[in-house]
Amino acid sequence: MLGFIDEDVERYAHDHTEPESDLFHRLREETYAEMEYPEMQVGRIEGQFLKLLVRLTGARRVLELGMFTGYSALMMAEGLPPDGHLITCDVNPKAEAIARRYFAESPHGHKIEVRMGPALDTIATLAAPVDMVFIDADKPNYSNYYEACLPLLRAGGLIVTDNVLWSGKVLSPEDDSTRAIAEFNNRVQSDPRVENVCLTVRDGLMLAWKRPE
Repeated sequence: MLGFIDEDVERYAHDHTEPESDLFHRLREETYAEMEYPEMQVGRIEGQFLKLLVRLTGARRVLELGMFTGYSALMMAEGLPPDGHLITCDVNPKAEAIARRYFAESPHGHKIEVRMGPALDTIATLAAPVDMVFIDADKPNYSNYYEACLPLLRAGGLIVTDNVLWSGKVLSPEDDSTRAIAEFNNRVQSDPRVENVCLTVRDGLMLAWKRPE
């Protein structure tokens, strides 16, 4: 994943963001030691940003597509109230095993429900309303995930999607994943059901706020 800003500026932003606890530090270290493609894990800045979004939206029910080793799920769970609930989806059993150990260790882990299997199958079992959705799963399904989640999202709810700049490759898509992300970005940009902003945080975040009906 290519950087979008100067490394020293990125480090400054990192150092001026709320520190992560020891649990998150250990989770990051284990992820990088044990997992293939550990860079799939969200960074400290993005994790803290997601937590703040949960708090700012007053979310009580969050859906995450793409748990990996659980860093983002735990960050968002910290932002939920004590009776909040986060459903997170994944298909990788090795990542699941790591995530569940850290969920069990965290005082916020009880808020998290893990659903293994294709995310679209899980989405089909859920009832509205959902307050916030975080999409960070397989890129070819981004538009499918968006369309499946939007009816579940309450008016004034938020869909946050990761990797929407894809190391800058969306400027000139040449492969299936990049074309899928570019199509998703265009879909959100032209969707009258939402207001959106595309941010240059980490590998790009698309925020889509559902308009009142």
